[in-house]
Amino acid sequence: MELLVFDFGGTSVKGGVFQTDKLVDTFSFPTPKTWTEMKALLKKEQDKRQTTYAFKGVAISAPGVVLNEEGIIDGISAIPYIHHFPIKQELIDLFELPVAMINDANAAGMAEALLGAAKGLKRVLFLILGTGVGGVFIQDGQLYVGKHGYAGEYGMIFLEGEKTFSDLGTVVRLVERYSEQTNEATENLSGEIIFERAKNGDQIAQDEIQKFYRTLALGIFNLQVAFDPDCIVLGGGISSRATFLDEIKAEMKAFLKEKEWEYFAPELRQCAFQNQANLIGAVEYFKSITKMIKEELVSAYEISSF
Repeated sequence: MELLVFDFGGTSVKGGVFQTDKLVDTFSFPTPKTWTEMKALLKKEQDKRQTTYAFKGVAISAPGVVLNEEGIIDGISAIPYIHHFPIKQELIDLFELPVAMINDANAAGMAEALLGAAKGLKRVLFLILGTGVGGVFIQDGQLYVGKHGYAGEYGMIFLEGEKTFSDLGTVVRLVERYSEQTNEATENLSGEIIFERAKNGDQIAQDEIQKFYRTLALGIFNLQVAFDPDCIVLGGGISSRATFLDEIKAEMKAFLKEKEWEYFAPELRQCAFQNQANLIGAVEYFKSITKMIKEELVSAYEISSF
């Protein structure tokens, strides 16, 4: 099965071709400003490859509350023009192929649970640490999305008064807090800069990084209590930092020792696929839907033939 795959991001759109169990012919382009421009660029990428590959469908990872069956993307995201209209049908008309859509965090979690860092485990929680905090819980290979499609919006958990996990537990917020204390412009700062300053003895940087890790430990512990998964896989930009996993494990160990809850320590793992996780997960979702449709058709045929 050859599939055309896209990952809609706030900064860029990534894509590739799924062929013989791997991604090939990958590409990216800056996220356009309008839906009309987006459709034109998506079609352009299909047309470039139309004579080389025999596409059977299109798999898409996107931000927001992605309701594949309803064919819409609810909620809000960094790409405002993809929400609240029959986007799936427009994409089907555009590509003239079957289309499956999945939330980007769900896609990454599915990739890691089925093929990546948590392969072979029954209960997996994937936590993505980006501009905000999100994720997904997967059991026996199935996504849990909840009644309203908001399961996995872990960034909405309140951790400190009215401040949420997303307000406190991301590098973006770390940079903002450091900026407020040093009066430096945020555009002149980054997580890398602050971590390097902390290493060189900057006390404000050290204090803010400590707060960042403490927030992560609290949020992760709450999720461990709620779901008790076999493991929690950590993704997002910060997860690619070489020392990140050791640092969050150390903070979690200190927190659990303080509370005398060492017996309930979550198993933390680093994501395996990094920036390809969304694309791989979108493919797996497309395949799972195709399999389900085939099984339903077979079942219906057997019943009608009885």
